[in-house]
Amino acid sequence: MSATAQAVVTAPITAKTWVMRIFCAVFGAALILGCLEGALRVFDVGFPTSLTVPCTMEQQPAACYNLFFTAPYFPPGIIHTPTLFAVPAVKAQNTYRIFVLGESAAMGDPDPAYGFSRYLEVMLRNRYPQMRFEVMNTGTVAINSHVGLPIAREIAKLKPDVVIIYSGNNEVVGPYGAGTAFAASAMELPAIRSSIWYHTTRTGQLLTKLGMQKLEWRGMEMFLDKQVPQSSPLMPYVYANFEANLRDTIGVLRGAGATAIVSTVATNLRDCAPFSSLHRAGLSKEALQRWDTLVNEGAKLEEAGAHSEALKLYAQTLAIDDEYAELEFRIARVQLALGKREEALKHFERARDLDTLRFRADSRINAINRSTAESGGAELVDAEQLLYANAVDGITGGDLIYEHVHLTPTGNYLLARAMFLKIAGKLSPTAGEADVPSESECEEWLALTGHDRIRIAHEMAERLQKPPFTNQSNHSEQLLRISMQAQQADESPQDTAAQYQRALQQAPNDHLLHYGFGRFLFRYNPDAGANELRQSRPWDGFPVFAPNGQIF
Repeated sequence: MSATAQAVVTAPITAKTWVMRIFCAVFGAALILGCLEGALRVFDVGFPTSLTVPCTMEQQPAACYNLFFTAPYFPPGIIHTPTLFAVPAVKAQNTYRIFVLGESAAMGDPDPAYGFSRYLEVMLRNRYPQMRFEVMNTGTVAINSHVGLPIAREIAKLKPDVVIIYSGNNEVVGPYGAGTAFAASAMELPAIRSSIWYHTTRTGQLLTKLGMQKLEWRGMEMFLDKQVPQSSPLMPYVYANFEANLRDTIGVLRGAGATAIVSTVATNLRDCAPFSSLHRAGLSKEALQRWDTLVNEGAKLEEAGAHSEALKLYAQTLAIDDEYAELEFRIARVQLALGKREEALKHFERARDLDTLRFRADSRINAINRSTAESGGAELVDAEQLLYANAVDGITGGDLIYEHVHLTPTGNYLLARAMFLKIAGKLSPTAGEADVPSESECEEWLALTGHDRIRIAHEMAERLQKPPFTNQSNHSEQLLRISMQAQQADESPQDTAAQYQRALQQAPNDHLLHYGFGRFLFRYNPDAGANELRQSRPWDGFPVFAPNGQIF
């Protein structure tokens, strides 16, 4: 080998060469992925992930909810939708456009037809008949702020005037949360957002479909093995991510010229025992035995009505382990029985915060809602304090929230009332309490009939007969309360029909009224019911299912 050739072979690879090689590798990979992504789109593999897709509503161009929007955030087989909505492509003059953003409580579960957004809609519609109000509810079961931010980015394109954010219950159990049963990743926010972007691509969708097992939605029961104690090292990530997402959400909405209204989240404290509890780490066997003995003795005293004596034993137990959620709930009930409301409230709140199945927004989440609204330039509605002020004993319970987070009609009315006052103040400087429609007026406009109240109570009673509700210490009390509502005497079919007809005279184009009436009417007069169901389509051509499975 010549000296020249040998020099070429043994010459070191320069930094410039390495840079070129890395660039070529990265560029080549990007080119291949880009070609694959383009091909998948050309051949219509996968689905669009925007919030809305083009459609027509009353023969006019509109943006309609994309049924596949939530697919990137959940495993195959679990796709949830909000109350389906369509937004006219052209925003007419004198139109006020309101969006609601959040989870199932924001959606209005168990029946979105009677959620707080619906109360707000009929309040505004009847107090300001000269204006057109478009109220779109994007609240969705099982999502959290990681999904809420992409929704906000899409809402910003739809010329919103006001966006109401009612969010925080699912930060742990929702996608990318510390106790989720769905999409998971590292808890760092950049990793989560990169994962979200990946799953919105057609390539990501294809690979996910090939590699992820299909799941069946089983409600809250899916999370029974996902306990997350308050002391978990993952909780600081949960709080930091929620704050960052909320701050960015407010920024996006304000950048679009919309008013952001952030609400704290109300939870059932008085009538919702913790779903699960864990002892503090490092508790010795002897200490645990002593703890059990004291709790059992205290429980017997509590049951016998000896509340002061029970409280003394519970205080001794608390000195051994102050991280067990159920103990805090017992102390709160005893304090309430003794008339010590303020002390009881503190222990009820701590019982919720220590609950290791974290289906309820805790104190830190609501503190973030308050502080971020203030620092981010949003307006605040403090739903938690609002419901305290209107609850029996000043502690939110089953009169305002069915089970753990989902509002009763009265709870929804109170929240809508607060939102109405915020919005009415922008529409009329003189607006005040006297302008707020009564609860009974709203329920007449919404056709919240006696039949529908009983139907919803039956649904809630069925839910309460499944885990994790069956694991709660006061499960029998909750089930009895709901079952009594479900067993009330139903009104006559003629009375129910008359209530729907009166509501439709007020709002003949309200598709949710048509849907409710059609669903009710179908059992008595299938043809008339089918006609109502056809008028309930949220947009042209949308298939509507009758109670017997027939499609219209």
